[in-house]
Amino acid sequence: MSSAPSARGMPPMSPARPIGEVDADDARALPTGLAEFDRVLGGGLVGGSVVLIAGEPGVGKSTLMVDVAARFAQRHGRVLYVSGEESASQVRRRADRVGAVHPQLYLAAEQSVAAVETQLDAVRPGLLLVDSVQTLSVEGVEGVSGGVTQVREVAARLTARAKRDGFVAVLIGHVTKDGQVAGPRVLEHLVDVVLHLDGEPHSPLRFLRAAKNRFGSTEEVGCFSLTERGLGEVTDPSGLFVTRRAAPLPGTCPTVSVRGSRPLVAEVQALVARSALAAPRRSTAGLDAARVAMVLAVLERRARLPLAGHDVFVATVGGARLDEPSSDLAVALAVATASTDGSVPAGLAAVGEVGLAGEVRPVSGIDRRVAEAVRRGFHRVLVPAGSGVCEPGAEVIEVRDVAEALRTLTHLTLRSAESLAVG
Repeated sequence: MSSAPSARGMPPMSPARPIGEVDADDARALPTGLAEFDRVLGGGLVGGSVVLIAGEPGVGKSTLMVDVAARFAQRHGRVLYVSGEESASQVRRRADRVGAVHPQLYLAAEQSVAAVETQLDAVRPGLLLVDSVQTLSVEGVEGVSGGVTQVREVAARLTARAKRDGFVAVLIGHVTKDGQVAGPRVLEHLVDVVLHLDGEPHSPLRFLRAAKNRFGSTEEVGCFSLTERGLGEVTDPSGLFVTRRAAPLPGTCPTVSVRGSRPLVAEVQALVARSALAAPRRSTAGLDAARVAMVLAVLERRARLPLAGHDVFVATVGGARLDEPSSDLAVALAVATASTDGSVPAGLAAVGEVGLAGEVRPVSGIDRRVAEAVRRGFHRVLVPAGSGVCEPGAEVIEVRDVAEALRTLTHLTLRSAESLAVG
């Protein structure tokens, strides 16, 4: 009975060298020229890396990547776009629509990895895009295209080729709402970067986030707007997540979230209504449901706010996702004003984490958050005690706990009413 070949007999890909002799420039980021895309990646695409961009069908992955392909071709040379779902002429029509036609952008319609490798030998690109990874297959491997076995083998073959030749490989994959498509789920541990493109079904906004990034932060968010000419960059999205109104309304409170290097002003909205159910409903959108439930419990126990027999709905505006604790204080104020039919005074924002004892805890980057709030027209900001922020043109009010925050809110409301009466 013959034994398998010993691993000792395998030749090395390259001889080992002292680390000081390794050229670090081979792993430098290559900017694509699409600033929001580069922001999420950490500066651009790294040579020899493999990137997976996943999202639901129709969210705009192909449109985004055709644009990226043309920009990369303009800056860095040849790009090979392999489509397994559409013909080359169909991809050309999309490129015409978004203005992404470039002589260094090559198109091919293939469904075999062997054929893709032949195309790579002929074109020798700096960037390979595969749309989508579920459509390719490897001959001699069991399973149909898109199955777990095939997808893994396709990714392994393309990854090995990218590492060997030094080009960037971007694999596009589809995900359904229930996450049943195999592609992106089984590939995440094989690739260097995992990007997710998502958005609300009836909103033109699209958000690009990194779930894994070996070359940068996973905290950055890229913002795009879906138009007839493709995905346009939204370089200053703060204004999209706040509702401008003539007078303040009960149940609303702005806050400032930080994603990577970008502070974003977003609005939290709450609705509190008497419940006819034995177990009142608690519903959230754009917020961590567990943290919202904790804030509600703190309001009941520490601020004596009666919420037990009421349905509570808490959401963000414009599809913003606030998953850091700094939005806790805004949630508390929005729910409190919704419950009492009060309102947060115009021009006020709140930033702070709420603890189980009702204390308002410090958060990171408070200086940047306050500065962004002021830039967006908020002249009063509630912050945790001890923050020590001094921002020109703003009244920074420090609060120790939720109860003090609510008292401060009442005081500011009365002061605003008195000013209006005097005026």
